[in-house]
Amino acid sequence: MTRFFRFLVFTMAAVMRVAAAQAGQPEAGTSGNVYTITSPDGYYTFSCYQKQTRDTASALYYTLSYRNVPVIYESLMELQLDNHLSEQAMALKVDRRQHWFDNLLITGIDSSTVSSSWEPVYGEQHEIRDHYRALTVHMVKDDNPIYKMDLQVRLYNEGAAFRFFFPENEKGTYYRVTGEHTEFTWPAGTRAWHHSWAQAPYQLMPLAGWPDETERPLTLELPNGWYACLAEAQMVDYARTRFKLGSKPNTIITAMYTPADLISPFATPWRVIMIAEEAGKLIQNNALLLNLNKPSEIKDPDWIKPGKIMRVMTQTTKDAFENIDFAAQQGLQYILFDWKWYGPAFSFASDATRVAIPDFDLPAIIKYGRDKGIGVWLYVNQQALLAQSDSLFRVYHSWGIKGVKFGFVQVGSHRWTTWIEEMFRKAAENRIMVNVHDDWRPTGEQRTWPNLMTAEGIRGNEEMPDATHNTILPFTRFLAGAADYTICYYDQRIKTTHAHQLALAAIYYSPIQTLFWYDKPAMSTNEPELEFWKAIPTTWDETKVLQGKPGAFITTARRSGTSWFIGTITNNDARQLKIDFSFLPRNRKYQAAIYSDDDTVPTKTKVRIRKTVITSDTVLDVRLKPSGGQAIWLTQQ
Repeated sequence: MTRFFRFLVFTMAAVMRVAAAQAGQPEAGTSGNVYTITSPDGYYTFSCYQKQTRDTASALYYTLSYRNVPVIYESLMELQLDNHLSEQAMALKVDRRQHWFDNLLITGIDSSTVSSSWEPVYGEQHEIRDHYRALTVHMVKDDNPIYKMDLQVRLYNEGAAFRFFFPENEKGTYYRVTGEHTEFTWPAGTRAWHHSWAQAPYQLMPLAGWPDETERPLTLELPNGWYACLAEAQMVDYARTRFKLGSKPNTIITAMYTPADLISPFATPWRVIMIAEEAGKLIQNNALLLNLNKPSEIKDPDWIKPGKIMRVMTQTTKDAFENIDFAAQQGLQYILFDWKWYGPAFSFASDATRVAIPDFDLPAIIKYGRDKGIGVWLYVNQQALLAQSDSLFRVYHSWGIKGVKFGFVQVGSHRWTTWIEEMFRKAAENRIMVNVHDDWRPTGEQRTWPNLMTAEGIRGNEEMPDATHNTILPFTRFLAGAADYTICYYDQRIKTTHAHQLALAAIYYSPIQTLFWYDKPAMSTNEPELEFWKAIPTTWDETKVLQGKPGAFITTARRSGTSWFIGTITNNDARQLKIDFSFLPRNRKYQAAIYSDDDTVPTKTKVRIRKTVITSDTVLDVRLKPSGGQAIWLTQQ
């Protein structure tokens, strides 16, 4: 037993009584001890304990508080497995598979503290700190001790995470997890940003009357004005878990998509809870999901190059050359050929190593792009990925292809989860970057496979959402990591101003950032404000969310070297805001180019550019049109 844990044992009794009173944790009825751990800064407090329920069985519960305020009230931890049924349960004709945690015996406790940091290949910040306190509760089935399980808990300053780990079991190697019904019981009055699928619109709803399950990550607004997020991390060998309402009031429970068939040792994905007094802090703390994944498997990542990309709308050699010229002019790094270049995408008969459309000289296009400094990405649907993946990425590497956009991949089940993880590995072995489209969402595995550059799983400009939706996304979908929103500029269907679209490149994080999604070079008259997109990078040394509220507005500032790029957008309503530049270094001056909506500007995009000097003492007044925005580019003088 570590010195740290002995200290906890001797001093925590009084603290636990206080925590019990604060977090609604009943002392009566618990069996054995209450095990408590705090985050390094002392803000988070997690307690777990057993409590007698259901015909004398002892179930596992937990609570979570933040700054001594209860956030998760007494909540059940629950897995369902079908590979263990006790003799007692069989005699009583009780199916213990539905409550596998009911007869667990605690055999030991371990604790530790980790404090380190690491540098991602790319990201929203140059360095990520990995600092947490860990608690492991060792348990066995009291009627069949060959079945062991550990509850693993980590408390970071950024949030709390727990999962269930099953050590190697030589006599019971195979496990089938049929369900996971872990509870999250919130304060009365909590509301959630419900969305029924990964590309669905959002609706702020109470924890009652949901039409169906909701996707993860799930952002919640607490009655005291705080914000919370429920997320999933390291979901790489399991089935996707979404959230649904439980039978208890104010309670959300996990809902597995399908069973998971596993071989010990294995662990379930991390269940992550983040709390913040301001919504923007959730965004700044989202590296927690990366920390809960394994370090990079790519030993030499020099070939992984973030950048900006545009789609070639008409796939001919002539159009490809024009798009390459436009991409080079606008400071982009890549072009993408979307689906059907190799034939019907949903047919296994299509060969993704052969061009199937006329007047499309792919070798000449790749060479022309290389000469202009523009790389080529190809779309490949799941049918071809499934049938040809053993050789496909090797062939593409030999062609000089830089990346592959996966299309219409199946998501949710254990089978397709492990399949797509294998695709990331195979792509990495052949130095191919990846963008996953449609309903798949990351859970931090881009730390392990940094060639996974971005993913869709977002309602972006393919659906042309309104400005209010755009102000929700940073606080919801982007908590899972990079998202390919497919920003447009010229298409007449966009429901926002042009300055709003311009600002999205600073607000929405994606190491492969798609610009001009529905646009063609001929649509552009090289508007002067496009210098903002030409200059902006896609990977950052520092990120700050200066202000914001889901569904209303946001201002995000990102630094690369000594330059800052700042984006502000509002919802469908006009808005007046102030931007406080006190985050800048003292005694430094910056030349600011401010790009804002102005109907008097004699261009079709109506974006005005104003130059001024900004210092850390500056407070800028911002007036935003309905559905409008503003972008700022700061260069140090």
